[in-house]
Amino acid sequence: MLRLDKYISNATDLSRTDAKRLIKNGVVCIDDEVASNPAQKINSDQDVTIEGSTISKASKRYFMLNKPAGVVSVTKDNHNPTAISLMYEHRSEELQIAGLLDIETTGLLLITDDGHWNHRLTSPRSDCAKIYQVGLAEAITPDYPQQLAEGVILEGEKHRCMPATMEIVDDYNINLTIAEGKYHQVKRIFAALGNQVVSLHRFKVGDIVLDPELESGEYRPLTALEVASIL
Repeated sequence: MLRLDKYISNATDLSRTDAKRLIKNGVVCIDDEVASNPAQKINSDQDVTIEGSTISKASKRYFMLNKPAGVVSVTKDNHNPTAISLMYEHRSEELQIAGLLDIETTGLLLITDDGHWNHRLTSPRSDCAKIYQVGLAEAITPDYPQQLAEGVILEGEKHRCMPATMEIVDDYNINLTIAEGKYHQVKRIFAALGNQVVSLHRFKVGDIVLDPELESGEYRPLTALEVASIL
């Protein structure tokens, strides 16, 4: 249930102040009865009209963004541009970033205002694999696949990472698949293997693949199939 003024704001381009003004002017009705209290709670099955026109409850929103380097994966930051600042969406303050990327990592970032969907995606129990293009300072060695499959122990931690897999692109570049989202995990994995990550780009989360049509900094809504793939 939502307050009437918030319901109107969520479903339109009106601010809550504008919504309160309309309610005060007597042009908002709930199930054909004139509404007078902005704080009145609304059920999703109730009919809300403004000057006789029905408004619908805003649906949940889901986006993919091709994150550039130099952009932080937070909603607000006093020093750096944020992923949300790249998006021109109504009620952008309600959007959440689902699965962070550090400031220099590029690629697929998922953004939503559906908290339950976000939790399913980022929960430790989630089986949403993440695939990264990794560029390394030193050439890979033949023991990398086995060490990744066994689970690398990160500095400062007692337990091994979950098994990871790699696909060799060339001597210095791989596609790495991991099933976790530990802090700076990919960089820490290769630091533990005596190497250094020099470039990192995420292009897949679960079954959602970064749209090749999106330029750096661009975004688009997810399709219904993409949304449904996060179970």
